[in-house]
Amino acid sequence: MSAAMIKEFRLPDLGEGLTESEILSWKVAVGDTVALNQVIAEVETAKAVVELPSPFAGVVTALHEQPGTVVEVGKPIVSFEVEGDDDGPAAAGQAPVTPKREPNLVGYGAVPEGSGRPARRARTFASPVAGPAAAAPAAPTATEPVIEPVETGAPAARTGPASAAERPRSTPPVRKLAKDLGVELTAVTGTGAGGLITRDDVRNFVGGGDLPAAARALAGAEGAVGAARGMATERETRTPIKGVRKLTAAAMVSSAFTAPHATEFLTIDVTPTMELLSRLKASRTFEGFKLTPLTLVAKALLIALRRQPSLNSRWDEANQEIVQYNYVNLGIAAATPRGLTVPNIKDAHSMSLTELSTALTSLTETARAGKTSPAELSGGTISITNIGVFGIDAGTPILNPGEAAILAMGAVRKMPWEYRDEVALRQVMTLSLSFDHRLVDGEQGSRFLADIGAILADPGMVLAMV
Repeated sequence: MSAAMIKEFRLPDLGEGLTESEILSWKVAVGDTVALNQVIAEVETAKAVVELPSPFAGVVTALHEQPGTVVEVGKPIVSFEVEGDDDGPAAAGQAPVTPKREPNLVGYGAVPEGSGRPARRARTFASPVAGPAAAAPAAPTATEPVIEPVETGAPAARTGPASAAERPRSTPPVRKLAKDLGVELTAVTGTGAGGLITRDDVRNFVGGGDLPAAARALAGAEGAVGAARGMATERETRTPIKGVRKLTAAAMVSSAFTAPHATEFLTIDVTPTMELLSRLKASRTFEGFKLTPLTLVAKALLIALRRQPSLNSRWDEANQEIVQYNYVNLGIAAATPRGLTVPNIKDAHSMSLTELSTALTSLTETARAGKTSPAELSGGTISITNIGVFGIDAGTPILNPGEAAILAMGAVRKMPWEYRDEVALRQVMTLSLSFDHRLVDGEQGSRFLADIGAILADPGMVLAMV
């Protein structure tokens, strides 16, 4: 009979050399029996939210990290009691189990000393995690602050009123509010980061009945004035820079200061395209498909790329080469609850209009649900951003790193327009094309944009282009 043993599961690299991930939630608790590949946690990388499967079948003995904590790759996150004496994925040199929505977990292993990776950031979490040697703590009550976990050697978070020997942590506006209300801050429990006393802490203290009615009335009036002005009670709101926002910021800065951007604009009469769109929607061939102006703009871009392939390339600085793609992974900028992402449609160049419509619909729904995988965010070759959905006519889009061009499509508006030597009310759109001037000359960029415009102004022009 095999003896039981403890196995540790270390956080793997969830794709493309990512160095850390945030534990969003645990799907298991200490003492739970789990099966191989059962989802045990939901983690967020800089690119996507990923469900993490169990690499073992056994009993959970410890959860080493709290939800809300950013963990370095290679750090233990969960321990299991398993039967058998063979080494599992936690052993060095073996690949861990593949998570859902991601083909492989790479870079798995302990973090070497002196790797220069940033220290783990501990933050407030929604529910505590029990360790193997201690019972799970009770959930905090409404009047009991959640204790923020801290690193060894760091100052402990304040869990009660400040002592008289130390000055309570607060901001000048909070100290003024406390003075106006006659509140002694040393008696107030701070619930902000690191025990910081906030306006709400002071008002809650007053509302608890420890002060005269006049002071409580003043506190209520102060809060009402802020609410009436449509402002938050705090003067500032601070949000940690992490996840998609952190990756997007780094990518945009790198792109803006690495690739020499050039942007061109073209305003066109897209009435024929909008009329075509209406006919296609009414056609039995496209029944059940979601067709939008974006679908037709994307198809026009793919056709124009055949004539100007330099727009579908990248600059390889390390090897001093220009890499031209013979396929198109079409990126679509998507605004999601997690921030801006640019998932891409693989091999879009080979798709029919119905296939492209299906792919766009799936991509959009997945992005809005926050389920886009790292694989879907990698490998794009050229991108489209639809700023028209926000009522914007034109802009200067920043290149997605590693791509030569990005097209922004503006809103379709009814405007007076020259049509057959007369002024008529027509549907007009502005296209904005940004390109990497190292890869694309002005002539190539202009011809590419003109080709897209020609197709949208007269869809029949496709016959002369393909």
